[in-house]
Amino acid sequence: MMLSNQLAAGLQTGFIDCNLTSLEQYHPKLLLNDHKRGMKVLTSIIQELRQCEEFYFSVAFITNSGVASLISVLEELEIGGKIKGKILTSQYQNFTQPIALQRLLKFKNVELKIVTDENYHGKGYIFKKKDRYSFIIGSSNLTQAALSTNNEWNIKLSSLENGLVMQNILKEFQHSFDNATVVDEHWIGEYQKLYQSIRQSERDLAKQLGVEENQVVPFKIITPNKMQMEALNALEILHRDGKKKALLISATGTGKTYLSAFDAAKVMPRKLLFVVHRENIARAAMKSFKAIFKETKTMGLLTGNSRDMDRDFVFATIQTLTKDSVLAMLTPEHFDYIVIDEVHRSGAPTYQKILNHFNPEFLLGMSATPERTDGYDIFQHFDYNIAYEIRLNRALEENMLSPFHYYGVSDIEIDGKPIDDFAEFNQLVSEERVNRILDKALFYGWDQGRVKGLVFCSRVEEARTLSDEFNRRGYSTVCLDGNASEDMREAAIKRLEQAEPSGHLDYIFTVDIFNEGIDIPSVNQVIMLRPTQSAIIFVQQLGRGLRKLWNKEYLTVIDFIGNYANNYMVPIA
Repeated sequence: MMLSNQLAAGLQTGFIDCNLTSLEQYHPKLLLNDHKRGMKVLTSIIQELRQCEEFYFSVAFITNSGVASLISVLEELEIGGKIKGKILTSQYQNFTQPIALQRLLKFKNVELKIVTDENYHGKGYIFKKKDRYSFIIGSSNLTQAALSTNNEWNIKLSSLENGLVMQNILKEFQHSFDNATVVDEHWIGEYQKLYQSIRQSERDLAKQLGVEENQVVPFKIITPNKMQMEALNALEILHRDGKKKALLISATGTGKTYLSAFDAAKVMPRKLLFVVHRENIARAAMKSFKAIFKETKTMGLLTGNSRDMDRDFVFATIQTLTKDSVLAMLTPEHFDYIVIDEVHRSGAPTYQKILNHFNPEFLLGMSATPERTDGYDIFQHFDYNIAYEIRLNRALEENMLSPFHYYGVSDIEIDGKPIDDFAEFNQLVSEERVNRILDKALFYGWDQGRVKGLVFCSRVEEARTLSDEFNRRGYSTVCLDGNASEDMREAAIKRLEQAEPSGHLDYIFTVDIFNEGIDIPSVNQVIMLRPTQSAIIFVQQLGRGLRKLWNKEYLTVIDFIGNYANNYMVPIA
């Protein structure tokens, strides 16, 4: 059958009778973003880009997050060397971000222009193929939200070049493109000044309203959010049925500490114990509980520096709690309600000691990753009662976490083999590898503003030397390992997060110590330099950057995964 007949048959199926048989690839399609049905406008655009010979985009707005959504496929097209494109955007409302234009300008196969003198608001994506065109017209701008999450309506159609509508679309695009302003470094520099002045005015207004730059986007702390309510209802059923133990599986950043406080507020235990593995986490948990209970309960710490065992609610580090001298002062029934945070650790002897010593009215374990790589069964300690699961995927769908863009990058090769955990130390810190890490960090970028990154390494020596190499190239970084004191860690985090340029950090290099229990909301780039064999470790490291911040649009994750052998980690997460 001739192509024209196939296109006509597709149009008949789409617009005349859905029962008519025709090739699906020529059907008119309504493109939506709907996570429940696994639909994204972005998916169709990426597919079309990979099948086209040329592309032409017309969008009113372009953001850094939008470019981040397409940057991998744009890189593929540039490397292929044959596919060229034209991108037209507008200065309407000065919404388009200069950094987004800057990133697009780096692609040698893309012509970039901008409409500056009218309220240009068209949105269309055109793809020229060998024998036809396909085009997407509708409501989606080149932004992450419009391509992936917003409620958008777009129609995708196919046409021969001589089709009347296709001719009109091409003429309209070319006319606008011919009359638009060429985007170059000079133009972006001038626009940057205007854009920054507008954004500064917005920041000044935010400060007047009491919103700080590094302020975490709050949950409704006094009133549980939707998923917390579902979990609380599930816990209430367990309490009502007389269950004494439960496991809560909750992704990092979803408010599991507040959730445990909400449940405790319902139960109102006489004495409560909250067990963690670091003092700073104990302090943060106590702060969350105080926000719920106010002055109705006394609260204190049981740590290396504090012995507040007489308080109603005690927040203890496992290291102090397991001391024989401490346990001797606490009877098995001393606490009515015990919460164990990061309970995937409970296979360790210290946690076993606690589980064997205490006999509370209710034991709640919490973890984002209860499955252990050594096969130890955490679930048995909670009589296999799973109160609720808030996994990473659903937490993202519910907008509880910051969206992220994941880029799997092949590491350098030595003698034709990808570098791995067993590589010689000199290979891990070679000039070639340092340059590649920096090149990819800059290419894939980060959310607007300066970089605030975490780099996970496989060895302490590697982390130290790479930190030195980054510093030698003009970056400000530190290396933290297991010997770093609590004060050193907190000081480094403060420098990473600070807005002031004097004394700030660009990156913290680390080996495992930031895998869990550390909240650094302003982190906008995570670099994984170790082969991530464990889904647990992958989720933990990913979680360091997923906390929401009022001015943070997305997180960049760059995973140096060698030959892509571990690309399964994202779907598993």
